[in-house]
Amino acid sequence: MLKHNIPSGKIEDKWQNHVFDSKLVNPANRKKFSVIVVGTGLAGASAASSLAEAEYKVTAFCLQDTPRRAHSIAAQGGINAAKNYKNDGDSTYRFFYDTVKGGDYRAREAGVYRLAELSSKVIDHCVATGVPFAREYGGLLDNRSFGGTQVERTFYAKGQTGQQLLLGAYQSMMRQVAEKNINMLTRREMLDLVVIDGKARGIIVRNLVSGEIEAHHADAVIIATGGYANLFYLSTNAKPSNATAIWRAYKRGAYFANPCFTQIHPTCIPVSGDHQSKLTLMSESLRNDGRIWIPKKASEERNINEIQESERDYFLERIYPSFGNLVPRDVASRAVKKICDDGFGVGGAGLSVYLDFKDKIKERGKNYLEEKYGNLFQMYEKIVGDDPYQKPMRIYPAIHYTMGGLWVDYNLMSSVPGLFVLGEANFSEHGANRLGANALLQGLVDGYFILPVTLGNYFANSNLKKIHKEQEEFQEGIQNTQLNINNLVNIKGNQLADEIHEKIGKVMWNCCSMSRNKQKLEDALKLIPRIKDEFWNDLKIPSDANTINQELEKAGRLGDYIELAELMCHDALAREESCGSHFREEFQTKNGDPMRDDNNFCHIAAWKYNGIKENPERIVEKLEFEYCKPSSRDYR
Repeated sequence: MLKHNIPSGKIEDKWQNHVFDSKLVNPANRKKFSVIVVGTGLAGASAASSLAEAEYKVTAFCLQDTPRRAHSIAAQGGINAAKNYKNDGDSTYRFFYDTVKGGDYRAREAGVYRLAELSSKVIDHCVATGVPFAREYGGLLDNRSFGGTQVERTFYAKGQTGQQLLLGAYQSMMRQVAEKNINMLTRREMLDLVVIDGKARGIIVRNLVSGEIEAHHADAVIIATGGYANLFYLSTNAKPSNATAIWRAYKRGAYFANPCFTQIHPTCIPVSGDHQSKLTLMSESLRNDGRIWIPKKASEERNINEIQESERDYFLERIYPSFGNLVPRDVASRAVKKICDDGFGVGGAGLSVYLDFKDKIKERGKNYLEEKYGNLFQMYEKIVGDDPYQKPMRIYPAIHYTMGGLWVDYNLMSSVPGLFVLGEANFSEHGANRLGANALLQGLVDGYFILPVTLGNYFANSNLKKIHKEQEEFQEGIQNTQLNINNLVNIKGNQLADEIHEKIGKVMWNCCSMSRNKQKLEDALKLIPRIKDEFWNDLKIPSDANTINQELEKAGRLGDYIELAELMCHDALAREESCGSHFREEFQTKNGDPMRDDNNFCHIAAWKYNGIKENPERIVEKLEFEYCKPSSRDYR
């Protein structure tokens, strides 16, 4: 039975009442409690710095050589907050409504409202830590629009908002490292969760430099390791981003929620060939000032300058006049895919559309765009070779974000007591589709404002025994981890991990990405076990495990991806409806919009691991909507 632990009362009072009702840990007693934080991106860094500031004993684990390399740094467009600086009708309630609707009514109302409620505090906190948000002429912080809204609530720092936010959190964290309140361990990868007496009490990690397997214990474990989009091989995520921490926690009892909810971002630089290992995103913020179009004539071969205005189809503006180019990501992505599938795409493969800035340049001048998006335009020109001031960008959808993740309750605690999950690593707040600029917000809200309250309440209500890393559970974890590594190294096959990864990625892109159907998903569930057999019988890992070995790192993550891919397909097959990013072709309206089934699928699907030989169990948490009644999600 899933207990979401949402407090009673009016939605606008739930969080504050919960804060007041939560038990506290006396400041003098906080030093007695130890906390492990896995991941040092926005969610992890904000949590580590806040907990250390409160004087908990924190050990932080970083996959890279420095937290500044976390994938949070790649976020471009902005962070949402309901401050209504533009005086255009925004409010906490409107932010809440937009997010619930944007997620196609597949998120908890209480969690979404809390996200909107705390958004303003996050902006104030980030300004205080030195984040250089863009400002307008009068000195107030500037805002711009993102998809799925009709107001301007997105705060930004040119096209490097994630970088600036991460540096703010990083500085706060490193201050605590300097004061010896945080023990920072870099180049460590979590490979197992240690559960003692039913509670999360530690982790097993591999030192990526020496190859040593280490055990670390604490009173609680926080996982903030991001999402699993790299399962698809080509995604907008940094290559080291992976699913291993959350997947190993799942196999230790943490439920995995809505794994099939993966987001496609509409404005990505198109695939250019088989040589690519990742894709590059062009921020959604560009859709504020750029217009998306295709030639009205299919398979158009003329030079772009020869195509007159009357021969251009601004299809998003035509189909969705109310929101135009700023429809939500899932809506824009499906529209782009359909246009290209119908033969109107541009570029050599016909798998892209134009994102054109000529009208804005004519209206406001080139300097206006340089000031707002300069680094994004430079990035595009370096990658593609075209000057987007002179020639429209070409874009196509790509795998970007994962709404699924470990199930958590209102306190951000998983089904394993003492295991808290933050940011993209959990499933909460975004439902079946994330609105742009809500990811950075969720990570910081979780780390700065929610966890310090809920973790303290957990400690105050728990009778935790003293443990040590020589205990049987830790030694068993070390032995199992070492055995798994030895098994990988001893396969001695002919295929590198990347070769097998590309195969599973193509299967998932074809069968479980922008659109799914029963036949494709059943086909995938036949293909994945074959790829799994290839992995365990023909994998090649050069060198040994007792040193730096990136092939070994890739192999371990790939093994988890293959298992997760199977769970994603089972989840997509079981959800016989279309909602948000989960588009089952059998369930759509005459207009091609998703057709929800609120009678049978208005719920969160959490999966319980039952061992290698048993099928996972699907457990349902029913969603109830008191304030945002589910309705047709129409952006026309």
